[in-house]
Parts: sequence; C-alpha cells; structure tokens
Amino acid sequence: MTEAARARHLPRWRWLAIGPATVLLLLFLAGPIAYCVYIAFTDTQLSGQASASFIGFDNFRRAFDDDNFRNAVWLTLVFTIVSSALGQNVLGLTLAVLMQRASRPVRFLTGAVVIVAWVLPEVVAGFLLYAFFRDEGTLNTILSWLHLPGQDWLFTLPILAVSIANVWRGTAFSMLVYSAALSEIPSEVTESAQVDGANTVQRLWRLTLPMIRRAIGTNLMLNTLQTLSVFGLIWAMTRGGPGNRSQTLPLFMYEQAFKNSLIGYGTAVALLLLLVGALFSVCYLRLMREEV
Repeated sequence: MTEAARARHLPRWRWLAIGPATVLLLLFLAGPIAYCVYIAFTDTQLSGQASASFIGFDNFRRAFDDDNFRNAVWLTLVFTIVSSALGQNVLGLTLAVLMQRASRPVRFLTGAVVIVAWVLPEVVAGFLLYAFFRDEGTLNTILSWLHLPGQDWLFTLPILAVSIANVWRGTAFSMLVYSAALSEIPSEVTESAQVDGANTVQRLWRLTLPMIRRAIGTNLMLNTLQTLSVFGLIWAMTRGGPGNRSQTLPLFMYEQAFKNSLIGYGTAVALLLLLVGALFSVCYLRLMREEV
C-alpha cells in the first residue's frame, strides 16, 4: 500500500479506535439528555396519567409566571455568589497565600482540617453544620460563653447558614488550585518586586493575581458549576425552609418533579438551571481566553 493510500485509510482506523467510547457517550449521556429535553416539553407526571401530551413551551411559561420559581432563582444566585464566587474563592486564595509562608506543622494541620471537610459526604457535612447552627447548637453555645445573644440561625438566616456551610465544605478545592498556581510563580519575580519596594498588598494585586488569572477563572467556573447543583447539603440542613427561604433551584426542581409528581415541569426547571450554569461558564471562559 502506498503512502497516499495509508493516509486515506488512517482516519477510518482512528474512528474505529474511539468508536466504543463514542457509542457509550451517546447511549449514557447524549441519549438521556435528549430524552430530558423532550420530557420538558410534555405534561408528563409521575403517577396517575395514562399518556403524556406535547405542550410546547407551557412548562417554561409556567416557571416564569411562578413566584416560587423566581424566588428559587434569586436564592440560587445569592447562594452561588456568596458561597462560591466570594466565599470559597476568597478564602481558598487566602489560605493558599498564608500557607506559603507558614511552617510545615501549620501547613499540615490546616490542610488536613480543610481537606477533611471537603472529602466528607455532602449529607454528613449537612448534618454537622445543622448541629452547629441549630437553636441549641454549637454556635449559640459559644455565643453564650461570650455573653452574646444567640438565635435560631436556620430560621432567621437560613440562606446565609447554608452558604457558610458550603464555604466550609468546599474551600479545600480552591485552596489546592491556588496552592498549585502560586507554586508556579518564579521566586525571582517576587524577590525583584520586593527589592523594588512593592509591599505585600501591591505584590498580591499587581503581580500575583495577574499571573494566576487563568487559575482564578478555572476555579471560579468549576466551583460555580458545583455550587449550582448542591442539593444534599441544603436538604440535610433546612429542606429548603423555613417555608421556601432557602429553596434553591435543585430543591425546587425536586419538589415539583417528585413531591408534586410534575416530571415535565421539574425537567423544564432542570433545563433552566442548566442554562444558568452555561451562562456562568461562558462568562468565565471569556475571562480565561484573555491573555495576561
């Protein structure tokens, strides 16, 4: 066989090699996604229905006319911005910077505590933070020792309580990402800036942050997508309550699909949640595409 003939046959062999993986992706990923898209445009119910009917965009119109859905969207944005974009991101970067200068025992202890919180199952972490924030929990006990007034945090400030819980659980990922990024900055660059008279804040703002900009974008995108899908943590702590004051989109979707048996409506909400995640991803990808 000539070289030209081999070149013509090479793409076929390449497709043959990735064929099984392509079939599995189509079967277990693309197939269910396509089916969910179809279900979102029907009135499918979990029980008590002989057959489903195609209803077009009625489920989506119902969502935008639903006050509870708008409340869930607002709480999802608050939960994501407070616990991911601000909480995990800022605290993770702070810990990574401080651990660079800490002694080895301090780095080991801090890393162990933060990573243990990260590897705990979501429901277990939720019960631990429920015990911390409840009316007779650890936080109010500490406040009473300090002669400060306590309150039922899960009733008065539920979305703030679950946001802090998510920060506690997820900060380890940001810390590891930023620790790896900071270790790639040449020490000569930092030393030169220090010799030129730049203080700690100036070195961080004008040198460190621009040099790890792509790591910041990657971390923000991954943390945001993970936070948008948080369910077990909030369910274990508040179940979306009291009322619907901590009911984010995943909990609202679960309630509509499995408690109210409205599978079509719940799936439509899931697609809208996917759209919110896609919008966040596009913003972060545009940030990452710009060169420092």
